[in-house]
Amino acid sequence: MTSKCRSSDILPQNISAGSTMLESNISKSSQDSTVKSASCGSVSVFFPIIMMVTGMVGNSLAMLLVYNAYRRKENKRKKSFLLCIGSLALTDLFGQLLTSPIVISVYRADLKWEKVDSSGTLCAFFGVCMTTFGLCSLFFASAMAIERALAITAPHWYSNYMNTNLTKQILVIIWCLVLLFALLPVAGVGKYTLQWPGTWCFISTGDKDVTGNTFFATTFALLGIFSLLVTLSCNFVTIRALVTRCKSKLSSTQSSKQWERLTTETVIQLMGIMCVLLTCWSPLLILMLKMISTHTSSHHCKSAAASLSHNQDIQMDCNFFLTAIRLASLNQILDPWVYLLLREILLRKFCQVASAVSKCSLEGQKENQCPLDVLSKKAIQNDNVQKQSLNMENCNLNGGNGEQ
Repeated sequence: MTSKCRSSDILPQNISAGSTMLESNISKSSQDSTVKSASCGSVSVFFPIIMMVTGMVGNSLAMLLVYNAYRRKENKRKKSFLLCIGSLALTDLFGQLLTSPIVISVYRADLKWEKVDSSGTLCAFFGVCMTTFGLCSLFFASAMAIERALAITAPHWYSNYMNTNLTKQILVIIWCLVLLFALLPVAGVGKYTLQWPGTWCFISTGDKDVTGNTFFATTFALLGIFSLLVTLSCNFVTIRALVTRCKSKLSSTQSSKQWERLTTETVIQLMGIMCVLLTCWSPLLILMLKMISTHTSSHHCKSAAASLSHNQDIQMDCNFFLTAIRLASLNQILDPWVYLLLREILLRKFCQVASAVSKCSLEGQKENQCPLDVLSKKAIQNDNVQKQSLNMENCNLNGGNGEQ
């Protein structure tokens, strides 16, 4: 939304026209751009507000469900998995709380970062938050994929060596290592810069003169791609193991039917997780590698907008970059739904439908069986009446013979 508004406001609409025509209409275009800028700012501010509210609601619900389930569960397997989900929800929640208010403040300041951050320290803080919470979400997803794969493919090793203490240690180590990596630009390796359209800060992909900037940006993209590959590989291994085990248990017993149902639900959930991760993170990571190779950055869009003869491909990359970072931020909102909340809702709906169908079938069987039961009962009663009448007749005959 912002990319369209800003590009239409800053870039001239008639680039092919002569400079005379441009100068004659400069006052009119400036007035129109002022009106458009005000309207775009008032409309676009709802985008980060909606993302912040939905992210807070979804992750808070997920944390509440995880906390209640963690207190009830006695199985160590489920506790380890719940710890991973709770850590992911907590990370996504803090990511939304720390970054969204800054973006909203910049929107309210007419998209001028200098009004909110005159010293420039807030930009570095914003970049550290984006890098930390983005990579943590990816690595926590990989940790959960590895945990599921081990639980399915190596259950004996998992039950003997995997426990909640080890899970907590792994999650803390991941968080600390990612935070140290995100602080490298603060230590002088790499750089966080203001990105197009001036409402957020992130890793600079085009400043090759900055010490270690190319290394830092490339490492971030490669770490993200590596995390995606690990998650996809482990999920495919889990799906294959579940399908193989389900085929080996084909029978008409109740346990095999329940296992088949759980396998189907788990496979659908894992496929949904992989689709969400690929959709949300692949555009950003691939585009980062492209911009690193061409030494272009999103903050170069201001110079591209000011120059009429500048290559418009840079502006297109900047607009795509803004869309890609929004997709990555959307992943923090979708995580609790694809991992927990949507599964809970689907399970409840499934149970309600199954119970309703079973009740209907039982009632239908009772209705079908009622006429037969009535007929059989009437037949039995008739037989009893006939037997009693025969006995009475025999008794009467015997009594009459005795009197004679």
